[in-house]
Amino acid sequence: MIIAVDGPSASGKGSVSRRIAAQLGLPYLDTGLLYRAVARDMLDQGLPLDDEDAAVRAAKSLDLDGLDDPRLRERRMGEAASRVAASPAVREALLELQRDFAHRPGGAVLDGRDIGTVVCPGADVKLYITASAEERAHRRYLELRDRGEHVDEDEIYQDILKRDHRDQERSAAPLRKADDAHLLDTTNLDIEQAFKAALGLINAARAPRRSGDGS
Repeated sequence: MIIAVDGPSASGKGSVSRRIAAQLGLPYLDTGLLYRAVARDMLDQGLPLDDEDAAVRAAKSLDLDGLDDPRLRERRMGEAASRVAASPAVREALLELQRDFAHRPGGAVLDGRDIGTVVCPGADVKLYITASAEERAHRRYLELRDRGEHVDEDEIYQDILKRDHRDQERSAAPLRKADDAHLLDTTNLDIEQAFKAALGLINAARAPRRSGDGS
């Protein structure tokens, strides 16, 4: 079973996806970390983020074991990743890796910006998780503050708006809700409520399939 979870930054999709994967006993991949890792590797080598050839090389040599690097969660890496992810060639270079992960025996949970539309258009269940820009900025502010980063909430709000625009307007795999995705707005939900709502949508989507199988 493949579960595709898409949505803008700080919407809660990562937290919800991790809990869904744990609940269902499925492997989980935060695909946004792939682009952050590409950006990290380029910055470590002193390469400009707009060097598409270098970004493609970094993408093709990416090691999934390096996705636990705490630097990938930093604010500057999120902005850098958004720039790298706008490259069609980089997205293409990472596509097979993501699809291979999704088609592991038993399935997987993947979250990102284009899972239900490009990476796994045939996913068994698709969710599109969103929240207001103001609420997402506040969540990201609290997250970064708790990590010890000195941040300004208004600056984060402006960053959120810029990233939304870049993600939605890019030529390759723009952020959008798949036609058959279930919409979940978490603006007024805490993580427990969002998780329960998402699990309810997943169970409802699976019910007809289970009935059809006679189970």
